[in-house]
Formats: sequence, structure tokens, C-alpha cells
Amino acid sequence: MLPTENRLRRNKDFSAVYQKGIRKNSSDLALRAMCHQQSPKLPLDKDNLEPHRPTRIGISISKKVSKGAVVRNRIKRQIRSALRQMLPCISRGWDLIIVVKPTAQKCNYDEFLQQLEKLLAQAEVLHGYSRGSLL
Repeated sequence: MLPTENRLRRNKDFSAVYQKGIRKNSSDLALRAMCHQQSPKLPLDKDNLEPHRPTRIGISISKKVSKGAVVRNRIKRQIRSALRQMLPCISRGWDLIIVVKPTAQKCNYDEFLQQLEKLLAQAEVLHGYSRGSLL
């Protein structure tokens, strides 16, 4: 599981990311991302001037991917595990939604990790990440 502070849960938060966020696609996953603008109320980090708001992540997977909940839950567990591994390298202050496409049934953990790395890099959400450091 992702830490509680890093979970995107409420429907209105999902809706805001879908409406205002940027979109990036790969063959089996899609990324919706929205950065929160700095507000005067949020303290700034001395090193990189990012807000202290944690990045929140949600996963959206429909029954189009698989009718079986077992398959959908396996995919979600693999994606959560990959995201947990990458979490220290993800910039703070983002709301992210990972949308799973029906072709994701054939993917394994390494393919999910590779596609998530590609999507997050395209959206400029990663900082200081190198794949070799995770293996």
C-alpha cells in the first residue's frame, strides 16, 4: 500500500485532475497529472522551493480491463508496488492518476515500472531518478 498521505481518495479530487490535469499515454497506461500552484499559506522547502504538500496518487481501472476482480486487483498491486518504489523520486505537490488500459492484462511488474518511469518523466514529475538505483 501507498502511505496514507500519498493516496488520492475523494471523487472531487479525481474530477479536478481529470478536468484540469495534463495527459500522457503509453501502450498500457495513461497518466493524468495536476500540479498544485504554490499558495502563500504553504511553507517553502529551502532546497528546491517546492510546497510541502505531498504527492497524491490514485489508480483507475475499469471492468473493461477484466471482468474479474482478481485480475484488476493484481494489476493495481503491481502498479502500487512500482509507485511505492519510485515515490522518493517523485516531485512533491502533484496529484496523479494512473489509468489502466485493457491491454495491461499481459504486462508484468517490470513492464509497469518501465511505463510508469516513462510517463512520469514525460510529465516532468520525476527528479533524481535513475532506474539502476532501484534495481
